[in-house]
Amino acid sequence: METAADFKAKGNEALMAKKFSEAIEYYTKAINLDGANHVYYSNRSAAYLSKGEASNALEDATACIGLNPGFAKGYSRKGAALHALKRYNDSISAFMDGLAKFPDDKALARGLDSVELEQKGPSFGVSPKVNTMFGPDMMAKVALDPKLRGYMSDPDFMTKLKQLQNDPNCIGTMLSDPRMMEVFQVMLGSQGLQMKTGQQVRKEQTAKKAAATSAPSTAPTPAPTPTPAPTPTPAPTPAPAKSEPTPMEEDNNEPDEIKASVAAKEKGNNLYKSKKFDEALAAYDEAITLDPTNMTFISNKAAVYFTTKKYDECIKACSEAVEVGQANRAPFEDRAKALTRSAKAYQKKGDLATAVEMCKKAQLESFDKATYRLMKTMELEKRKSDSLAYQDDDKAEEAKQEGNTHFRNKDFGKAVNAYEDAVKRAPKNATIRNNLAAALCKIMDFNGAKREIEVAIDLDPKYVKAWARKGDIEVLMKENHKALESYKTGLALDATNSTCREGLNKVTAMINYGQANMSDEERKERAAHGMADPEIQAILQDPMINQILRDFNENPKSANEAMKDTTVRAKIEKLIAAGIVQTG
Repeated sequence: METAADFKAKGNEALMAKKFSEAIEYYTKAINLDGANHVYYSNRSAAYLSKGEASNALEDATACIGLNPGFAKGYSRKGAALHALKRYNDSISAFMDGLAKFPDDKALARGLDSVELEQKGPSFGVSPKVNTMFGPDMMAKVALDPKLRGYMSDPDFMTKLKQLQNDPNCIGTMLSDPRMMEVFQVMLGSQGLQMKTGQQVRKEQTAKKAAATSAPSTAPTPAPTPTPAPTPTPAPTPAPAKSEPTPMEEDNNEPDEIKASVAAKEKGNNLYKSKKFDEALAAYDEAITLDPTNMTFISNKAAVYFTTKKYDECIKACSEAVEVGQANRAPFEDRAKALTRSAKAYQKKGDLATAVEMCKKAQLESFDKATYRLMKTMELEKRKSDSLAYQDDDKAEEAKQEGNTHFRNKDFGKAVNAYEDAVKRAPKNATIRNNLAAALCKIMDFNGAKREIEVAIDLDPKYVKAWARKGDIEVLMKENHKALESYKTGLALDATNSTCREGLNKVTAMINYGQANMSDEERKERAAHGMADPEIQAILQDPMINQILRDFNENPKSANEAMKDTTVRAKIEKLIAAGIVQTG
């Protein structure tokens, strides 16, 4: 069974080979097995960004930072994704956040230099809000303005609006269009910068045009009319002083009750620390009686119930606390804490599905990194729990027999489905995986077949049928050198096995026939296929093997002596079977 680390390693190889979709697939499998590992999100973010999916890259980078704020690469990934999205200011903020924690990190410094170099500069320098005002709600604000709404039927105007949303810094190149100037003024006003509205701007422009057309350009300026002296006005009679409204009398008992409730809570806290839980509950009840609008007192009761393993009472108290908090506008953070405690109680009860839902609700109230990590751990725990709960040897045998029936009827698609269900029911049954590999070969999924047969061999290394199946699959994948080894391994376990014997003879004949009858182009293709195998690459990097290969031409006697070594001979035979070394 492949682990999350195995999938990560495969993802790294695919990423280095610029097979970005394949890398994303492997990293996703790693995350499915271990969703709490921040490195997998970081690596998948890099793969998404390389593929050009910056939004997905940003999502994974954010998750990486949430899982481990002390991981420098997370900030680099986030900054790079925002840079690709042309959200320059947000990108700079991400890099700066990282440099605040890791001032000597060269990758963060380079990323910051890169985005600052590309950035054209903050729009007009009026306010930090200017660069973010053209967000998703810009279209709605334009549609609400009576005059701007009329412009929306013009395709050119709509194109400019979309361009402005993608790159707010291009506003400077658009202000020559009066309509875009009006849009800019309206957006500034919506940001609370107290700028003129679109209607005010239009009125001023109309007035200026009217004044320019009505005033003759050659008319002399009239002399100023003397202003008459102002007539002294009598002192106004003072108006009778308005009586100030009498403030409502304060309820002198309320502050005392609040003080008393806080004192009762503190008393409960001290009792809780002393592990006097019953007395602590009584103190919290007293606090609730004095101030029933404070959700903190109810949350504290929930903490006592959780500590004493009374999880049902804890869940009930958390629910009540959230209701009180919502009714009295308690801080979002307090409501989120109550929901998180409820999630932990559900986790202790074994109800992981509800626990995950509680975490999600807590995140909607107020995002918290610790809660996010807890939720990912719960999701992983739930997947493992569901997998274990699904396992049943008797039902696995039923599914296997159903798959056998479909296979005999040549309905290979249904056979694959039945065998896959059987594997889920009995994941450590090598025979079922062998059958699944056979069915996958019939639908031409050779990679899937090889994966399943390798798991079967890991489960039972002495399973001769699996070695024979592995050889057959490798022949179909044109990996004759591997098939040769698989058949030999099977024969070493059971020298009388006819399938392995026939397979070995067949693949040997194929190798010999190919060497004698292949064209130069076919030989090159076969050699290129062999060179893609990491095992072949490792053999060719062995200095001793390279020397022996040279000796075949320069010193055949020495090469023949070296071939007496079984290990050396096996490696040379693999090179021959792979088409790397030509004989005859």
